[in-house]
Amino acid sequence: MIATGPFDTADWNAQPPFDDRDGVTLGHVTMSKTFHGDLTATSVVHLTVVSTPVEESKAYVAVERVEGVLHGRSGGFVVQHLAVSDPAGQSLRVTVVPDSGTGELRGLRGEMDIGVAPDGSHSYTFDYTFGYTV
Repeated sequence: MIATGPFDTADWNAQPPFDDRDGVTLGHVTMSKTFHGDLTATSVVHLTVVSTPVEESKAYVAVERVEGVLHGRSGGFVVQHLAVSDPAGQSLRVTVVPDSGTGELRGLRGEMDIGVAPDGSHSYTFDYTFGYTV
C-alpha cells in the first residue's frame, strides 16, 4: 500500500551541542510533525545531528513516534531515520521499526520517503505492508 500527503513541522528545539571539537559538532534536537492526507497523525522526533566545517556535509539519526490514523486504521508506530549529505548529494532512509506498531497498526512494515518542495513545504510517500505480528 502507498500513503501520501503533506506534513508540517513545528517546535524545533535544539539543545546546546554535547560535543564540539575540531569543527565537528554533535547535538540533539526535538521537533514535532503533523501529517495530513492518507496518514493523519502527529509525531515527536528525537534527532542526533552532526555538522562539519563543510556546510553541505552533515548527518542525522533519529527516532520518531507517530500516532494517528493510516488509511482508516488507528494506532501508532516508530520510524528510524538515517540521513547523510555532502557536496556530491544526499541520502535519507526512514524505516518502520519492526514490531513497533500498536492498535490497528500492529505488524506494520515499511519505508517513508520525504520530499521538500522549492517553497520549503514537506510531503511524504509511505510504502507499507502488514507483516507478521508477535
